[in-house]
Amino acid sequence: MEQQRNTQTRERLEFRGGWGMAFLPVAIFLFFCILYFVVFKAFEMYALAMGAFVGLLVGAVFVKKGQYDRFWEAVYEGAKEAVSIGILLLIIGMFASMIKAADISSGFVWLADYFHVSGGLFTAFTFFAVCVIATATGSSLGTMFTCFPIFYPAGILLGSNAPVLAGAIVGGAIFGDNLAPISDTTIISAGTQEYRNRPGTADVGGCVSTRLKYSLVAATLSFALFWAFGGGGTAGTGGEEILAGNMNPSTLIMLIPVAVMLVLAVKTRNIYKAITAGILLGTVIGLAFRLLTFGDVISIQDGAPAGFLTDGISGMMATVVLVLSVYGIMGVLTAAGVLDRIAETILSSRLGKSARGAEVAMMLGISVTTLIFGGVTSASMATFGKIQNEIGKRAGLHPYRRANLLDGFANAIVLNVPFLSVFVFIGTSLTEGYDIAAPLTVTQVGGSMFYSMMLFLVLLFSVITGWGRDFEGENGEPVRAKTLTGEKAAGRKSALEA
Repeated sequence: MEQQRNTQTRERLEFRGGWGMAFLPVAIFLFFCILYFVVFKAFEMYALAMGAFVGLLVGAVFVKKGQYDRFWEAVYEGAKEAVSIGILLLIIGMFASMIKAADISSGFVWLADYFHVSGGLFTAFTFFAVCVIATATGSSLGTMFTCFPIFYPAGILLGSNAPVLAGAIVGGAIFGDNLAPISDTTIISAGTQEYRNRPGTADVGGCVSTRLKYSLVAATLSFALFWAFGGGGTAGTGGEEILAGNMNPSTLIMLIPVAVMLVLAVKTRNIYKAITAGILLGTVIGLAFRLLTFGDVISIQDGAPAGFLTDGISGMMATVVLVLSVYGIMGVLTAAGVLDRIAETILSSRLGKSARGAEVAMMLGISVTTLIFGGVTSASMATFGKIQNEIGKRAGLHPYRRANLLDGFANAIVLNVPFLSVFVFIGTSLTEGYDIAAPLTVTQVGGSMFYSMMLFLVLLFSVITGWGRDFEGENGEPVRAKTLTGEKAAGRKSALEA
């Protein structure tokens, strides 16, 4: 045993100036996050990936003599863990691009016009519509850029309260980011949480099916709030015309491949099968109903590849590179023993004495990390997810539970912070340029994002009461706490000793 420990010590990556220098790549990465997303307001994932790689290049200079190669081996080891996530993101990008090409949002515009909704009801309907669109596309930021130009000016002219309407659009986009099986955050949250008692990480379908209750409760409460507080604006002329110019009821037929994809993802627990079925069915339906042309599937425009298949790959590439870079940084922190040190510190504190305490630590950890990262949830989950994995495994919590808390709290109230959230910044910027209403401030938009507030309260209730808290059984299956009497404590003690 002593020889094994000495071997581990010799293999541990060491830095000049102590183990704290292992955080230098993280600090440089955070600098670029703030620079691009907060200062420059340039919302590009590849810029953040650049910051991560620059951090790695600088961090490598500070390793102790003879460990330079060991540093890059640690980067490779960390990045290898992200390969499966990257492949899945690229495949999912094709499905999301297909749904965007079919312009499913125009179907919901038709519904709003058909039922003549206005005021607070239009705000609540907009939240519902954006929730569905974001779940179908798996892209929160893309959904916001698509839906704001349609729903926001029309809603103002139909008597909606402008800040609450903006909050409804942003909140619906966050709902999809949190729940959609094709969302990058869903994939990252599942991919970072490993089983203790069997190989592999949490499957996406299982995570989605178990987090559905939290998302739906939060969404229902939010719908009521948007209805109650989303009216009171001054109705004007032109709202119906905006809706009429952006409606197409036939696009709602594309909800069929979305529903098939969701059902298969949950039932089979195999996201690859679900995406394959969704792309094939969606392509057939889109072509049959003339929502898509063969050129929309694959073509050449101005000498460059075009169509949703290639657009899906290129659209996800920046996110994939970001995930690879962040996982590379996590590989360095792992090799330096930093992640174990953090997990041990938390588990040896008062919070580590119970499963509830461990979940409180997870809540605080991912919330602070997301806040520091300016609301870039994919980066914050990839960063803190490795720490949460260690804490959760040693507390015996099931990977589904860990993934759901990771994703849920990252998409919760921290995204409402006016000057530190990319969602608030983008939502605010998308209210500019309209003669019918003055641009909103970040405090107005941040204070109206009811869904993130409600999701935080629902998850906090879950942590306090234990609602939905499952532990990992002998074969990796979810089991309730009452079936682990004695076994849980013994398993955790063994894990801590190891």
